[in-house]
Amino acid sequence: MIRKLKSGAYRLYSRKKDPDTGKRRNLGTFPTREAAEKHEREVQFFKRH
Repeated sequence: MIRKLKSGAYRLYSRKKDPDTGKRRNLGTFPTREAAEKHEREVQFFKRH
C-alpha cells in the first residue's frame, strides 16, 4: 500500500495492520512512486520465495 506524503515522497506500508500498534508497518520511503512500486513487487516476491 503506497501513500504520498506531504513532502512529495512516497511511503510503502504493509497491507495488514500491525497487531501491536493497530497501524500499518512502514516498509520504506521512496522519492518516486515508481521506486515504491518496484520495492512493493520485491517485497511480494520475497514473501513467496
